[in-house]
Amino acid sequence: MENKYSYAEFLKAVGKNSSSMHAEKLLNDIYIDLFLSHIHREQTRTRLLEEIDTALDRHDKPAFLTLTGSLLSLDAT
Repeated sequence: MENKYSYAEFLKAVGKNSSSMHAEKLLNDIYIDLFLSHIHREQTRTRLLEEIDTALDRHDKPAFLTLTGSLLSLDAT
């Protein structure tokens, strides 16, 4: 998921007394975005680990190499 929120935008929203609801909404949006990103990453990681196990059971070296490369890329970000 893309990071569409900036710290400067948040500080602007917090700095305005009249828009504290906007700041709270922005903070909630950031939290929800981070939470969903974390869930998506964990689900992808779990799926890749299961597929790697299956590739090992089938002795499918090309699939194993592809899947482990994907896992390494995911863990690098």
